Amino acid sequence: MKVFVEITEAAERLEELIELALLGDEIVICRDGTPTAVFIPIEKTEEAMDRFMALAAEGRKNVPVGATSNHDDFYDEHGLPI
Repeated sequence: MKVFVEITEAAERLEELIELALLGDEIVICRDGTPTAVFIPIEKTEEAMDRFMALAAEGRKNVPVGATSNHDDFYDEHGLPI
């Protein structure tokens, strides 16, 4: 549902209007009866950390059990490449 609100009224009822937007209403802010802005909820898709952890878990599937990132076999006793 669209809700039309003048700027002065929107300023007084901002928190309430945000709640309405979160419930799915489209809040149209008007200046002198002319629509100038719209409040719509931001769709929450996936948290960045959740996506990162999913990618990390996915990457671990391809690593053999007991494998490390140690590459000592590529270097001599002085730490120089062989």
